[in-house]
Amino acid sequence: MPFVRIDLIRGRRPEEVRAVVDATHRALVDVLDIPERDRFQVITEHDTDHVIALDAGLGFERTDHLVMIQIFTQSGRSTEVKQRLFRTIAEQLEPLGISGEDVFIGMVENGPQDWSFGFGRAQYTEGELAVPGR
Repeated sequence: MPFVRIDLIRGRRPEEVRAVVDATHRALVDVLDIPERDRFQVITEHDTDHVIALDAGLGFERTDHLVMIQIFTQSGRSTEVKQRLFRTIAEQLEPLGISGEDVFIGMVENGPQDWSFGFGRAQYTEGELAVPGR
C-alpha cells in the first residue's frame, strides 16, 4: 500500500498533472505488483521559488519540469526492486517531456503497524487486511 506524494512546479495543465500521476502509479503497479485500485496519491503544486532541488554534486541542473516523488511503503523490498522502480518511473515520465535529471524520488519504508486506513484502526495488525508480501 504505497502512499505517494508528488510535488510539481506550478504551471502544468490539468491533463499534464494527471499524466504524471498516472505514469507514476503505472510504474508502482508494474514493478511492485500492487493492485490497480491500491492508489493513494497527493499532488501539490508549488511556485518556482518555493522549490529548491540542487544537483547534490552530480553535475546537472534541474528545470521547472521537476517532479519530486515521495513513496511511503512497507519495508521488505530488495534494492534491485527499488532501483527498477526508480528507473521505471523515470522511463514512464520521459515521454511526457520530463527528463531524467528532473525526476527526484525518495522512498520511506515502515511496517504494517504504521498504517490506518480509517476508523482509527490498524487494519494490517488487526488482520482485516493481508500484509503485502506475506
